[in-house]
Amino acid sequence: MSGLLLHVLLLVPLVATVPPPSRPPVRYCRRCCDHLDPPENPSSPRSAGLQQTPEVRTFINMTILKGDKGDRGERGTFGKAGSEGLPGSRGPMGFKGTKGQAGTPGDPCKSQQSFFSVGRRKALHSIDYYQALVFDTVFVNPEEHFNMFKGKFYCYLPGVYFFNINIHTWNFKETYLHLMHNDKEQVILYAQPSERSIMQSQSVMLTLELNDEVWVRLYKRERENAIYSDNVDVYITFNGYLVVPST
Repeated sequence: MSGLLLHVLLLVPLVATVPPPSRPPVRYCRRCCDHLDPPENPSSPRSAGLQQTPEVRTFINMTILKGDKGDRGERGTFGKAGSEGLPGSRGPMGFKGTKGQAGTPGDPCKSQQSFFSVGRRKALHSIDYYQALVFDTVFVNPEEHFNMFKGKFYCYLPGVYFFNINIHTWNFKETYLHLMHNDKEQVILYAQPSERSIMQSQSVMLTLELNDEVWVRLYKRERENAIYSDNVDVYITFNGYLVVPST
């Protein structure tokens, strides 16, 4: 009997500590994008003391709010130029290029040269009127700008020219010449009567236009006016050439 009682006393604590049959846990439905924890059981000790306010988090889907691509804006104004940089170092010398082709030959008619040199072997005495000094010897006259029959140089290339006249005076006779530009006297060549005959020279530079004339005029006879020569040597020369053509 005592043994049975002992077994009953040992089983009583075990029965008192066995929990009642448990019910399955409560499951709550939520979306995958929600970040809220499931609500607590109101019967739990924590809820029984203080009701907690749930946390609300705003989530914006930017792919829904993005609009269409706008038009391209106008080009802005250029900015100010920057300061000049330092010069760079000199680069290496390049290779020598190939020889170019020869140019076309120039037009021979467009010569920029005009010159002459003529002389006279015969003596000359003045007459009652002015007369041109005519020459009988040609030294240089390639373009024939000097007319030997009239004793005049004709300008075919406008520009600045140099002219020179040389004569031999006659003793006891006066020598009186003018270098003429068209019909206007430019310079004079003069020698007074003397016991000796001498060489006289005169030079001048003139600006000529197309078809201008330059010539030597012997003054009319009022006194014994003459130029000496011996029909053998050349004592009288007249020279001229283009210095600078007009542009």
